[in-house]
Amino acid sequence: MAAPVSPPLVPLLAAAVIALAMLLPPAYLVVRTLSDASSAWEEIYRDRTFQYVINTAWLAVAVTAGAIVLAVPLAWLTTVTDLPFKRFWAIVMALPLAIPSYVVAFTLVSALGPRGIVQDALSPLGVERLPDIYGFPGAWLALTFSTFPYVLLPVRAAIQGLDSSLHDAARSLGRGPWRTFFTVTLLQMRPAIAAGALLVALYTISDFGVVSILRYDSLTRVIYVQYTSAFDRSAAAALALLLVFLTLLLVVTDGFTRGRARYFARSPRALPQVVNLRAWRWPALAACVVVAALGLLTPLSIILYWLLRGVSAGQTTDFAVEAGFNSVYISGVAAIVAVAAALPIAFLATRHSSVMTRGIEKVAYLGFALPGVSIALALVFFAANYAIAVYQTIALLVFAYVVRFLPQALSASRSSMVQVNPAAEEAARSLGKGGLEVFRRITLPQIMPGVLAGAALVFLTTMKELPATLLLSPTGFNTLATEIWSATTEAFFTRAALPALILIVVSATPMVFTVLRESALAREAGE
Repeated sequence: MAAPVSPPLVPLLAAAVIALAMLLPPAYLVVRTLSDASSAWEEIYRDRTFQYVINTAWLAVAVTAGAIVLAVPLAWLTTVTDLPFKRFWAIVMALPLAIPSYVVAFTLVSALGPRGIVQDALSPLGVERLPDIYGFPGAWLALTFSTFPYVLLPVRAAIQGLDSSLHDAARSLGRGPWRTFFTVTLLQMRPAIAAGALLVALYTISDFGVVSILRYDSLTRVIYVQYTSAFDRSAAAALALLLVFLTLLLVVTDGFTRGRARYFARSPRALPQVVNLRAWRWPALAACVVVAALGLLTPLSIILYWLLRGVSAGQTTDFAVEAGFNSVYISGVAAIVAVAAALPIAFLATRHSSVMTRGIEKVAYLGFALPGVSIALALVFFAANYAIAVYQTIALLVFAYVVRFLPQALSASRSSMVQVNPAAEEAARSLGKGGLEVFRRITLPQIMPGVLAGAALVFLTTMKELPATLLLSPTGFNTLATEIWSATTEAFFTRAALPALILIVVSATPMVFTVLRESALAREAGE
């Protein structure tokens, strides 16, 4: 038996340095909190802190439940039923994912707030004030309609892979359609629902834009207010560390609750048959129209209303052009750096798997579980105390993006690299080619689609990232996200409209192609 080949020194050193860099934000939060432990514990044990935790948890539970209730029926309708225009609705139902949640919050406030569209329309009728949209109701509504596609997409994929023979067997044993759905079909979809629910819960816990615009006291908003208003950095660090703990607790709990049930079939699957909705066909279509109207058409209509109102009032667009250029520039740099950081880790994880390389890979995925506001706050503290030369620079901002979104680049690169046959690389090395040349000429061309997909993911999520951009951007460096946030918080709705529209168009383009590709693959499988 051949001895295992030691990993090359250069990628190993590069991966180790990247892993240490990924550990910097959570490690510094711990150090900062322990440096003033008495104040930190005092802040954590206050009654109001307990209330912030309850607020955050309650919002996460409510949004996750709402997303599941919306997504599961819609996934079923757009996959295995005779719903009219089914493929069209499959695309439309995924598009709310392209609208940043803080843009949805902006449309809510600009439509239903004190100076909003509805208030202006009803004021001649004597209606002086509408019911308050701020707080939990507005935050729940905005986040539910922003995140339900996180459940919809994996559940759709799960339904397309269901084994209909289990459904048929249950019906042949005398079970009715509803009992069969709940005891057979729904159980088969459980892993997909759980995966989507975890994404929704993590998104809700780490959300900053919605809770800030709609003034809901969750931990992310309180951390930001604590830092910017009270300038109490020790208390802010303690709360940020508490937020990280809650996020990691959620991830660990999900791992324990998945169970060991088997969801694969030992024999070839029977593809799901089309379900005839009969009398429910048109009510189901109406339900799709309502969800599309609330989650997509209404936000877009409100944005277009304020955009046209701003143009008619003579508002300039120079600020949006500059912000758009800054967003594209910083997102492009972050995507390139993230991919460059991901490649040595993906290479080691797939070609030289060991306890050490697997540990490096797990550390690299840590950014997925760290809320953006916690990462940003840790880097603010660190740079202000130990690296003043990079404080409020593009370099520090890019570093924050890479810590936050490296898992996206890594997962895409790794999934492509495992599909490359190592025999081709070994043959090239046997001909005297060096490791770097083998990677450049053999491996890289084959994994390029995955690398580009990871870069695109990092680019799009960086475009929409808000808390890190707010806390770490150089003075005067405005992006589309920060323009939307600052204009909305000051009720300058016409100024927020154009950046919001640009951000939606950029985000929606790859989403449309992704759903179209999924529909084409499903159609080919059906044929």
